[in-house]
Amino acid sequence: MTSVLDNLCIVMVQTSHPGNIGAAARAMKTMGVSDLRLIQPKDFNSPQTKAMASGADSILEHAKRVQTLSEALADCQVVIGTSARSERSLPWPQLTARECGEFVAPQLAGQKIALVFGRERTGLTNEELAQCQYLTHIPMAVDYYSLNIAAAIQLYCYECAMAVQGLKHPESTPAEGLGEPLATGAQLEGLYEHLEQTLIEVRYLDPENPRLLMNRLRRLFGRTHLTQSEMNILRGILAAFQGRKFRPRAQEKA
Repeated sequence: MTSVLDNLCIVMVQTSHPGNIGAAARAMKTMGVSDLRLIQPKDFNSPQTKAMASGADSILEHAKRVQTLSEALADCQVVIGTSARSERSLPWPQLTARECGEFVAPQLAGQKIALVFGRERTGLTNEELAQCQYLTHIPMAVDYYSLNIAAAIQLYCYECAMAVQGLKHPESTPAEGLGEPLATGAQLEGLYEHLEQTLIEVRYLDPENPRLLMNRLRRLFGRTHLTQSEMNILRGILAAFQGRKFRPRAQEKA
């Protein structure tokens, strides 16, 4: 189970309380999850971080610290954002914590999946949520929507670990994508930038009044689980509209 869970990463965005980072590392270690990624943590080297980790020092030592969510998700094929908000102008595929574990478990073989947790007080921004293919929430009492971020990470790691244990052969469960590698976060961001640029050039998208077009397209492609070869085909078509030739980098070729 542990080796499969190596493909699950926990992303924490601009965590303000150093104790929450340590407590999150402890929560991850108890469930066999080891990949922690931190985006602009306020105070990572605080003694409180290590104290709250309570022996999960290896998680902290190997934690990846980056400046943007795009950097944190560069090698991830599936991205799930946590959000307590269910009402929004553009509905997004929603999973409860338990459904999230059941969804994640069979896809961990051979691909990287990220669970993204926002700021303690304000969560994830709309721009950050747009980089997620799915949203997930923890059902709570209707009159008290408050849960410590480390406790939330503990719950999600537990649900994923239990769902993996329930699989008969977790190491050999095929990932989505028809046996082909799925596009990574970095590759998808390249596609979205290319698509937006092309739509502006053909005057389909007004950059001064974009409305929700790009978010709708992100939601559309997020549901399809594009493989790398499919993504290269789409970018080749976009390049043809532009009168150019698309040359995928070596790591993008399928």
